Amino acid sequence: MISVVFYRDDDGACPFLEWLDSLPRKAQDKCVVRVERLKEMGHELRRPEADYLRDGIYELRAKHSRINYRILYFFHERAAVVLTHGIMKQAAEVPSREIDLAIQRKRQFASDPRGHTYKETR
Repeated sequence: MISVVFYRDDDGACPFLEWLDSLPRKAQDKCVVRVERLKEMGHELRRPEADYLRDGIYELRAKHSRINYRILYFFHERAAVVLTHGIMKQAAEVPSREIDLAIQRKRQFASDPRGHTYKETR
């Protein structure tokens, strides 16, 4: 088992959870199942559930009602996986700007892991 961490922006927002909350319930459920599989399998999770994109960024892959859902993430050391954000995509590839955003968040997280780890306040 690997720890799953949600990336936190400087303003305290959690892009992944905000995106997940915006999805239809069945799509949310499918994405949560993928996150649980990632938690169980860690680096061993492969296609069709996950895939490597570039520069240390990976995607979790889910589909519901002909819509492709992608959750971008990276590994922090060997102990944790950090979910940066999610997207819905139509094209065959994840847009470069989304991968670049995940890379930027990876750098921010690496410079201050505690400051960029979302902690639920509910």
